[in-house]
Amino acid sequence: MLVLDLAGTFIFALSGAMAAMTHRLDLFGVLSLSFAAGNAGGITRDLIIGATPPAAIDDWRYLGVSLVAGLFTFGCAPLINRLSSPVLILDAGGLGLFAVSGATKALEYHLDPIPAMLLGMLTGIGGGVLRDVLVAEIPSVLRENLYAVAALAGAAVVVIGHGLGLPPTPTALAGAALCIGLRVISIRRGWQLPRASLPAPSPVDAPSVDRSKRP
Repeated sequence: MLVLDLAGTFIFALSGAMAAMTHRLDLFGVLSLSFAAGNAGGITRDLIIGATPPAAIDDWRYLGVSLVAGLFTFGCAPLINRLSSPVLILDAGGLGLFAVSGATKALEYHLDPIPAMLLGMLTGIGGGVLRDVLVAEIPSVLRENLYAVAALAGAAVVVIGHGLGLPPTPTALAGAALCIGLRVISIRRGWQLPRASLPAPSPVDAPSVDRSKRP
């Protein structure tokens, strides 16, 4: 559980720091965004299931991992930026790890299968939502290809594996791999859910001018 949480925290913190660098924030902004992106999902999960104080606040390692990720990104941004779409790829990794860790912890607190799946999804999307909000962007979960659906699929693997009595570690790895795979493939191939669409507004006719009354 701790390994999944810290790994997800580190990867999401990297994505938050990269988003901060993209928007040219200062060092404090980079570190703040790395902590917010890395820990928002886990804090939300822990508050919902009553695991208080949340691990991200109670355990110094979460803060330490977030700050290391932020400092590393601040100092090595050109190296990280050589990756193809680095923020999206890092976000996919964090999404998968947090989805399975959220579902796993929900099951440890004896939640039923459906709530455990939903909590896994919420854990996965929480950091990305706060990261996007802090840089004044529409959250990825509302606009990106198979974001929440990928997290829900990864959490479902964990819940189904638990119900079948399968070993937890391979099940968690399979769930994370499914979530990351769906997210990355959806980015590469442009898979997406149906989007809301409205008909184009009809042009308003300009008021006619009675030229006979002109002087």
